[in-house]
Amino acid sequence: MLWFMEGICFLPISLVIMSSSTFIVSYLIALFEHDVDVIFPYISDTGAEPPESCVFGLMTVITAFAGMATMYARYKFVEKLNEKAGGVPPALNQAAFWIGMLSCLGMCFVATFQETTITAVHDAGAILFFVSGVLYTILQSIISYKAFPYGCSLALCRVRTGMATIAFLAVFPTVVCAIFVTQTTLHRKTEDEDNVFHLVSAVSEWIVVFSFIFFFFTYIHDFKKFTLKLRTEFVS
Repeated sequence: MLWFMEGICFLPISLVIMSSSTFIVSYLIALFEHDVDVIFPYISDTGAEPPESCVFGLMTVITAFAGMATMYARYKFVEKLNEKAGGVPPALNQAAFWIGMLSCLGMCFVATFQETTITAVHDAGAILFFVSGVLYTILQSIISYKAFPYGCSLALCRVRTGMATIAFLAVFPTVVCAIFVTQTTLHRKTEDEDNVFHLVSAVSEWIVVFSFIFFFFTYIHDFKKFTLKLRTEFVS
């Protein structure tokens, strides 16, 4: 059996491919349409105008549901692992799961409310996505250490901690510098007073997002070890 067909590792693989494609494809379309600048636009800028907004919205919603499925599978994996080995408090596992669901909900808001139409809802969804996403990676890193050596290797625990740390450090300039960005134009000029804040915020945003992507990539190792089955019961 091929490695990507073992267990249910197709879930994190699909999530990584879909999420990466979402941001890259919409960025390339926006560049082709001359809707954004080449150098580090906000990710949301690449999905603000049609036709890229249609692609961005559709693919982001699909990514959100793929994230939900992956997070649920991770939750059930830790739950089953805990039955045999212990070490992970059930409340911690549940908290990570529901915080992960909130981050996916934030993605749906970002996808359906473009920043150029209903900015307040879009920004609220973005903050929900980033903050919840960072908390999710931190909690899952803690869970990985508590489940060691039954869940994954020590090296993989450290990789997850590194990705979570990068996301945690990058989310602050993403949010704080965005507060000082006063212009909502999709095209920036170097002489703009808020250009430095925009550049720092945008670069940090891309770092946070791809930290999430690489974090989920580490799930492939765990997801090779188990499968999920759906059981239907009739109640008379």
